[in-house]
Amino acid sequence: MGDWSYLTSLLDKVQSHSTVVGKIWMSVFFLFRIFVLGAAADKVWGDEVSQFFCDTKEPGCEHTCYNWMFPMSHIHFWVLQIIFVSTPTLVYLCHAIHIIHKEEKMMEHQEEGTLLKKRKYTDDRGKVKIKGILFCTYMTQLIVKILVEVGFSVGQLYIFGFEFVVSEFHCKMDPCAKFTGAQCFISRPTEKKFFIIFMFAVAGISVLLNIIEIVYLLCTKRRKVRKRLLQNRTRLRMGGYLLRQERDSDKHRMTASGADSMKR
Repeated sequence: MGDWSYLTSLLDKVQSHSTVVGKIWMSVFFLFRIFVLGAAADKVWGDEVSQFFCDTKEPGCEHTCYNWMFPMSHIHFWVLQIIFVSTPTLVYLCHAIHIIHKEEKMMEHQEEGTLLKKRKYTDDRGKVKIKGILFCTYMTQLIVKILVEVGFSVGQLYIFGFEFVVSEFHCKMDPCAKFTGAQCFISRPTEKKFFIIFMFAVAGISVLLNIIEIVYLLCTKRRKVRKRLLQNRTRLRMGGYLLRQERDSDKHRMTASGADSMKR
């Protein structure tokens, strides 16, 4: 496996710009995908070609049967899945960094004496507020991640079939078919079956966490909108109450002034 340190460092930066559920998803992504794939799964599939045997000496039979059983390496497929799943998150990170950079520039000009608006997407500590266009970007990357996860899971079933790794199978592909086929044997079938099921489970957990995060963000946004509306109504009521008080006070002053005039 290659060095995942650069991708890991990039995804680690997303932690500071994500929600609580997003941080949990990131931990699952690091621990159960990158770490497991690099530390364990690669060793299980490391001998998948050299330890694949068929009980025939027919030239090209083993390669044909192997290609029929494994059209694509599971490891390569999962690496592609990691890259495609992490891409929407990296796009969001670039957008968040761009927003922070713009607002830092704005604050620098403000310190020089130029009157500019306050921070909209970051607080005084530089932490990103998921709102406005940034909220749309965040929600979009969550939806895209769900679609990518589901797409790769369906693609894995389409490429490798619904049957998980077996210990042996009968291959009737050419040129093996000349001798009524060949019996072929796969190395470490139980371990491979375990990792396939494990990676499916991780994809399911990833989809579930993304759905939970979407619901969490929508509920949080709804709560903030309701709170803002309640505050606006309270201000309007207070403004109306103060206006009535002022009118009553003016009316009282006018009545008192009229009474004084009549006495005179």
